[in-house]
Amino acid sequence: MHNLFFQTRCTQKLNAELHRRVSLQSSALFVFLCVVSILIFPLSTWAAQTQPERIPLTLELLQERLHTPILREGNLTVDMQKMVIDLRPENASFRDAFYQLLRKELGAKPLGLDLSYALILGDFVGSDLGLRTPLYAKAIAPIFTATEQQELERLRFVCLESLVNSKDCQSLLGTKSTRSSEIAVFRGVLKLVQTRFNGEIKFSNIFFLQSVDAQGATFLQSTNWAETRFGRPVSFSSGKFKQPSNFQGSIFFEKANFKQTQFQEFADFQGSIFENTANFNQATFKELAKFNSVQWRENADFSDVRFANQVQFTKANFNQFLLLTDATFEQAAIFREVEFNQSVNLQGASILNQADFSDARFSPEACLSVPGLTFNSNQAKILGNPGEIGKMFCIPTLQGNQNILRNLGQNFRQQQQVTDANELEYTKQELRLVEMSRRLTATNINSASVASLIKLGFSATQAAAIAQRRLIKSFRNSSELLTLADIDLEKYTQLSVDVQRLVARHRLSVGEPLSIGGWLLQAWSWLGLSVLLLLSGYGTNFWLVFGVGGVAIAYFGLLFWLVDRYRRLHPIPIIPTAYETISILVSFSVLEFLSFLAIFRNTQQPWLTLGCLFIILVPVPLALLIRLYQQGRYHDLMDVSYFTEDGTFRQLRLLIGRLPVIPRNQTFRERYMPLQSDRRWNWLNYYDFSLNNLVKLGFNDIRLRDEHLPGIISALAWYQWSLGVIYITLVLWTLSRTIPGLNLLIYLK
Repeated sequence: MHNLFFQTRCTQKLNAELHRRVSLQSSALFVFLCVVSILIFPLSTWAAQTQPERIPLTLELLQERLHTPILREGNLTVDMQKMVIDLRPENASFRDAFYQLLRKELGAKPLGLDLSYALILGDFVGSDLGLRTPLYAKAIAPIFTATEQQELERLRFVCLESLVNSKDCQSLLGTKSTRSSEIAVFRGVLKLVQTRFNGEIKFSNIFFLQSVDAQGATFLQSTNWAETRFGRPVSFSSGKFKQPSNFQGSIFFEKANFKQTQFQEFADFQGSIFENTANFNQATFKELAKFNSVQWRENADFSDVRFANQVQFTKANFNQFLLLTDATFEQAAIFREVEFNQSVNLQGASILNQADFSDARFSPEACLSVPGLTFNSNQAKILGNPGEIGKMFCIPTLQGNQNILRNLGQNFRQQQQVTDANELEYTKQELRLVEMSRRLTATNINSASVASLIKLGFSATQAAAIAQRRLIKSFRNSSELLTLADIDLEKYTQLSVDVQRLVARHRLSVGEPLSIGGWLLQAWSWLGLSVLLLLSGYGTNFWLVFGVGGVAIAYFGLLFWLVDRYRRLHPIPIIPTAYETISILVSFSVLEFLSFLAIFRNTQQPWLTLGCLFIILVPVPLALLIRLYQQGRYHDLMDVSYFTEDGTFRQLRLLIGRLPVIPRNQTFRERYMPLQSDRRWNWLNYYDFSLNNLVKLGFNDIRLRDEHLPGIISALAWYQWSLGVIYITLVLWTLSRTIPGLNLLIYLK
């Protein structure tokens, strides 16, 4: 009895457990079905919204919609949304009636046409929907309103300004009307939002007086918009052109929006005119894209555009900015004979094949802005006119752009465009000098005191937060200042502007603090780099070096003539003749003029170059000269020239190892004879001696005598000789960088 009771209790517990598990499984299944239904229902709803149910268009329905237009966005519009319009050849009767009815109603009054979310079967000839009219003077159809006639007259000014060679422009500039010179005018708004065209589209030679909205439209066959005029904004954003699209010779009077548009076949915009902003942001061109001879009156935005095939901008005219930010050029990009009036922004762009800027014209305000450019000189090329294209690149900072400068320089050296490669090297060193100047003169945020930070414009709280933060970890860049917790959103925005302003003025720097020794080494490097940039363009400009040498040769030649020929007035005057004085002064003026001309034509900062030359050439020789005339000259051989020449030879010599004073040896005194002051051409010898000292090259071996020679005159000669060693090194270095292969010649010698 007890066992039976126990078995019964176990059976009941087992049944209860089974029932509980079944209930849990049913509940889980119910929850799963609910979740699936919740997820599926919105998706089905969204699918229903994006794929609307379309109704076939009949003639009765068409007449009803034409007679009862609706008011949409302030315009009377024929509503034909979400319809299936069959214009295939097998439905020819409906097709002919469709065009006839629409042309009659749309031409009689400015009605809009809304084909959004519609499906068009067969070819769609949009040109047949417009009212045809000639455009030559005073022949515009009187049915147009005064406002519409003004819109049509706008085309005349565009034709006159741009010299467009199209049918309607020829009719405007002519005096007779012909059938071929007429244009179809679409008076109302045209909406093609999410419309799907299964056949060809023909909107050629038509003037849209109102806006055209074709956002998200799909064109499965070729589209023809040749010589179409868009009088109001037009939008093809997110559209898909599955076959070739032809916009050749079109004019966009207002903003043209092609954002995120996909051109899967050939896109032709040749000869088009964009009177307002053109937006191709994030568009995709999978095949050849032609923008030849296009005139862009306002900004042209090709940011984030992907050109999978070749793109051509030959003979285009960019009146405002061309934005190619983050654009990708997988094949050749042709910019031949393009005219740029403003900067071309290539920041973050990728050139994977070739970019050709041959014969492109840049205004003084225009340049190629390439910070962050992705460009590998081993795989791609940038082409341009030798000696010109290298000057067109502009890079704001060296940080983050050293690889770009290196690749661009290597690109032009591979093409033997040494001048352009040197121009980029000069730009690189200029940016390096700016960074060095900032480190030397600006306040380092990692070592500045709190008082200094407050003086720079930070608040006391911000300065304290900066001091606390750098105890934990030093700042690596100025943007880390904006991550401090004590700065709210308003202060964050204000501080970001202040930081940019401070950095631009070189008042604030971020980096490792410099010790005294490190600061002195940095200052010495800064000084050397400054001199190289000012006097030789960092070894990239031989004519600048030539001008600098000409200034020094003429200047020291005049000084040596003065100390040798103008010695004293009392008791017996030793002064040059009037002829010799005039000759030396005239020759000095001519040499200095030519040298200044070379400097001003070959450097961006000629006055700084002259200032640097003044510091090197004037103070020391002037001090020696003043001291010489203060103490006077009282020595033997006063009537004999201080300068002697080798009387055994008279020839052009390369005098690398020559010293300015002859040795103290009797045989040398016999070989070297004093200059003859009674010769009319004697003043040329002083230039020859200056040339010997500076360039180590001369027509005669002229040196100072070793007897009864004032030490100041010897010091003056040795000073120029020392400068000559530095100068000839600068000349050889510059030649090796500006003449291809010369550096190899120097090494082989």
